[in-house]
Amino acid sequence: MKDFIIPNDRDFGTPAKVGKPVTLTVDGFEVTVPEGTSVMRAAAEIGLSIPKLCATDSVEAFGSCRLCVVEIEGRRGTPASCTTPVAEGMAVRTQSSKVKKIRKGVMELYISDHPLDCLTCAANGDCELQDMAGAVGLRDVRYEAPENGSLINHFEARVGGEANPEWIAKDDSNPYFTYDPSKCIVCSRCVRACEEVQGTFALTIQGRGFDSRVSAGGPLDDFMASDCVSCGACVQACPTATLQEKSVIELGTPERSVITTCAYCGVGCSFKAELNGDELVRMTPYKNGEANRGHSCVKGRFAYGYANHSDRILSPMIRDSIDEPWKEVSWEEAIGFAADRMRGLQEKYGRKSIGVITSSRCTNEETYLVQKLARGVFMNNNTDTCARVCHSPTGYGLGQTFGTSAGTQNFDSVEHVDVAVIIGANPTDAHPVFGSRLKKRVRQGAKLIVIDPRKTDVVRSAHIEAAHHLPLRPGTNVAVVTAMAHVIVDEGLYDEAFIRERCDWNEFQEYAEFVRDVRHSPEMTEMLTGVPAEELRKAARLYATGGNGAIYYGLGVTEHSQGSTTVMGIANLAMLTGNLGREGVGVNPLRGQNNVQGACDMGSFPHELPGYRHVKGDEVRALFESKWGVEIDPEPGLRIPNMLDAAVHGSFKGLYCQGEDILQSDPDTKHVSAGLAAMECVIVHDLFLNETANYAHVFLPGSTFLEKEGTFTNAERRINRVREVMKPKNGYADWEVTQLLAKAMGADWHYTHPSQIMDEIAETTPGFANVNYAMLEERGSVQWPCNDAAPDGSPIMHVDGFVRGKGRFIVTEYIPTDERTGPRFPLLLTTGRILSQYNVGAQTRRTENTVWHGEDVLEIHPHDAEVRGVKEGDWVKLASRAGETSLRATLTDKVVPGVVYTTFHHPDTQANVITTDHSDWATNCPEYKVTAVQVGLSNGPSEWQRDYNALAQKSRRIATAAE
Repeated sequence: MKDFIIPNDRDFGTPAKVGKPVTLTVDGFEVTVPEGTSVMRAAAEIGLSIPKLCATDSVEAFGSCRLCVVEIEGRRGTPASCTTPVAEGMAVRTQSSKVKKIRKGVMELYISDHPLDCLTCAANGDCELQDMAGAVGLRDVRYEAPENGSLINHFEARVGGEANPEWIAKDDSNPYFTYDPSKCIVCSRCVRACEEVQGTFALTIQGRGFDSRVSAGGPLDDFMASDCVSCGACVQACPTATLQEKSVIELGTPERSVITTCAYCGVGCSFKAELNGDELVRMTPYKNGEANRGHSCVKGRFAYGYANHSDRILSPMIRDSIDEPWKEVSWEEAIGFAADRMRGLQEKYGRKSIGVITSSRCTNEETYLVQKLARGVFMNNNTDTCARVCHSPTGYGLGQTFGTSAGTQNFDSVEHVDVAVIIGANPTDAHPVFGSRLKKRVRQGAKLIVIDPRKTDVVRSAHIEAAHHLPLRPGTNVAVVTAMAHVIVDEGLYDEAFIRERCDWNEFQEYAEFVRDVRHSPEMTEMLTGVPAEELRKAARLYATGGNGAIYYGLGVTEHSQGSTTVMGIANLAMLTGNLGREGVGVNPLRGQNNVQGACDMGSFPHELPGYRHVKGDEVRALFESKWGVEIDPEPGLRIPNMLDAAVHGSFKGLYCQGEDILQSDPDTKHVSAGLAAMECVIVHDLFLNETANYAHVFLPGSTFLEKEGTFTNAERRINRVREVMKPKNGYADWEVTQLLAKAMGADWHYTHPSQIMDEIAETTPGFANVNYAMLEERGSVQWPCNDAAPDGSPIMHVDGFVRGKGRFIVTEYIPTDERTGPRFPLLLTTGRILSQYNVGAQTRRTENTVWHGEDVLEIHPHDAEVRGVKEGDWVKLASRAGETSLRATLTDKVVPGVVYTTFHHPDTQANVITTDHSDWATNCPEYKVTAVQVGLSNGPSEWQRDYNALAQKSRRIATAAE
C-alpha cells in the first residue's frame, strides 16, 4: 500500500513568519528567510536541526529549555535560537564546542529528574527527550536521580498530608489519553498548545523548581473534571510520554501513516492515520492540512473506534417483510434480491415509483454515482440528500444574490477578520477547529457579534467575549437581519462605491427604499424579535464600520420557514458594506457534515444535475445523455418529503438510501415512519442497523471513511483526498456497492477506481473541470472552481466580480412562521449539536465520547422550570402538536425564558418526533429550529418511546443458521 507523504512534514521549531527577506549564514550555509523568523527555523529550512525540547512550530517560541543555544558572531553569550530573530548578515554557529557542552549539561539535568524506563515506556522510539539525549551525545549523568516520589505529592501536600511519598499518581480519567506527571519535563508545550492552538486555557504549570508539574484545573481536578475539551493538542505537543494516547500504550508505536480527511463536520480536517500493519493506532492532525493547520477536535482525533464496533454489520441481509428477522446472505443474492424488487416495482407502478437518497457523509464519487443511478438507471429524477435537509437555503439564497451556491472565503481568511458575525451557528461545538481559530482571532483584537437565541460559548467563555449578543426569538432571523440593514442604509453607512461598481444600482435603490421603512427599524422590531433596539443598532454600526467584516452562519439560519430569505438578507448585508471579494470578508455557511458541500455539488437534488444546473436545460441534459448513453427526464423529481407523501398515498414504492438515517434525522418522525412502512422495498446501505433500517427489506453493509478512496468537499469548497487506510471490512467500498446494484439493473458501468468517477465529474461539471487525482496528489487539496479560468482553484470568491455578473439585492420581507405558541404550547423549542457527538450519533455513540454526553437533555431556563415544578435532572415530557417524548431536564441561563433547547444525537429520545412538517418556502428545508412546545413533569420514557423501542428491537433480529 503506497503511503502519501508530502515533503517537509516535520517540526521547524517555531512558526513561519511573513516579512521582507533576510539573508544570514548558519554553520557556513547561506539561507534567506522572512524577517522575524527565528534562528532555529532558519537552520531547519536548510536541513540543519538544532536540539530542542520546549520549541515546536505549532506554538510561539518560549525559550525555557535552553537546549537550543547557539553562538552568533559579534554577540556575547549563547542565546536561545528559538527566541532569537534573524538579522541581515548574521553568522550563526550551532555546533561549537561551547554550545555542545552547554547542551549536554542541560540534558543531564533533565535526565536526572526523569524515570529511565525507556525500554518499557509507551513513547519509546517516539520520544523527543530520548532523541535529544542522543543528539547531544549524552552518555552519562553525574547527578543522583531522585526517586519519582521524593519530589512532592501534589495531592497530599494540598490537603496537608506527608510530602514525601514514593510515587505520583497517573491521571487516567480521560478515556483517550493518560497524564503521567513523573515524566513531565515542564517544557510548557501542552500549556501553550491549549492556549494558542485550542484557546481553552485548561492547563497551567503549578509548583516551583523540581516540584513544578502540569495541572488541569484546580487542586483536586483531574482531566475529566477540568475545562479540557480533549482536542488532543496537548498530547500532540508533548515531547515525552507525559501525555500519551491510550491506543499507543495498548497497540504500540505506529510504524507508517496515510494522509486522509476526517469524516465528521464540514471543516474537513486532514489527518495522518498512523498504523501498525493495517491496525489503526491513532489519528494525528496533519500540519499541512490547509483546513485545520495541524489542529483537531475530540471527534476527529479520537472518535474513530466505531469502525471496529461490534454493532457494525458486515454481511448483506434481506427479508420479505419488516415483521420478519433479517437473513444473512451473499452479496450476489442481496444485490439480485434488491434489483428484482426495484425492477418489479417499476413494472407495476411506473418508473417514477422508486428513488434514491444520497448522503453528505459519503464521498463525492459515491454521491455522484447514486444520483446517476436515479437518472441513468431508474430513469427518473427522484434523488434527494440530507444536504437539502440542512443547507439547501444556502444554495438558493447565495445562488440568487451572488450566482454561486457556496461560501466565499477560506478558513485562513479568518486571520484577517476585524468583525465576525456569527448567526445561527455554534462553532465551538459543531465546527470546533474553526471555532478555535476564530477565538484566537478574537483574542488578538477582532470584534464578535453573535446572533443566537442561546448563550453559546462564543458569547462569553474563558478569555473571549462577544462585543454584542443579539438573543433573538426563534423564527425572527429575517426581521433582525433586515433591521441591521435598516440601520446601515438609514445612517448612510453603506459602501456606495462598491455597490455602484459591483451590484445592480437600480435594485439597490429599490431595496434601500424597502429597508428604510420605519417598520424595519430596530425600535419597531424589538417587540417581535426580543432584541434590544440600541444593542442591534450598535451591532449594525460595528459591522458596517469596523473594518473587514465576515459573516459565518449555520443551521440556525437555514432550518427555518424563511431560511432562504435569511440567507439572501445576509448576502444583502455583505454587499451593502462591500465585505466581499478579498481576504477577511465574506459570507460563509458552516456546513454541518463532512460532505454537505460536495453532495450539493454532485447534483443530489431532484431539480439539478451536477454543478447546480437545472434538469430542464436542454444543453445540460444533452451533455449528460451523451456521456451516459441514456435519456434524462426533463421533469424534476421528488424531494424526501414528497417521496414520503407519495408513499403514504400509494404511488412511491421503493427507496435506495445510502448512508442516511431519515427516521432519526428528518422532521415529523411519525410521518417518516408512515411513509417508510408504506413502501414495498426499502434498501438501506449503511454501517449499522440504524433507525431507518427498522423499515428496510435489504441491508447492504457500508464502508467507513478509513476503508475507501475518494474526495470530500468541505465548507470552504476545498476538495480533499480521502485515502484507503485499510481494506473494507465488508468486502466493498460504497461506490462499488452502488455499481453492483446498477449493473444488476442493466447498467453498463465499468469503473475500476474512484479516480475514474472524478474524471467523469470533471468532464461534466464546470467548477471541477481541472480536478483530478494526480493534481490532488501534488497539491494536497484545491478549492473549486478549478478550471481554465482558475487553474489553481479559488480560495476567495467574487474577487473581480460576482459569478452572476452584478450582485443582486433582494427584498427580504419578514413572514412569520405558521408554527405559533399559544396556551397549549407556550414555549419555543430549538435544536442543535454538542461538541462530543455528531448528527444522529450513529458513529460517536459507539465510541468513548458517550462519557461526555450519554443522553439528550432539555435545556430550560430556571424561571420556566420553577413555574412547572421542574428541578435539575427531572424527567420531563416534551410535547408539541406533532408528538411527544420524555427526557431529563437541565436548568441553565444559556436559554432565555420562553425558549427550550435539546440535541438530537440519541434515538432513545427521538427529538424529531416533536418537530413539525413546516419547511422553507423555496427549498423544503425543514423548520427544525422553531417548534411550539409544552414542558411538564414525567415519570420516564413516554408510551411512544416504549412502543418505538419495542419495534426497533423486534426489527433488528437476525436469524441464526438454524432458523
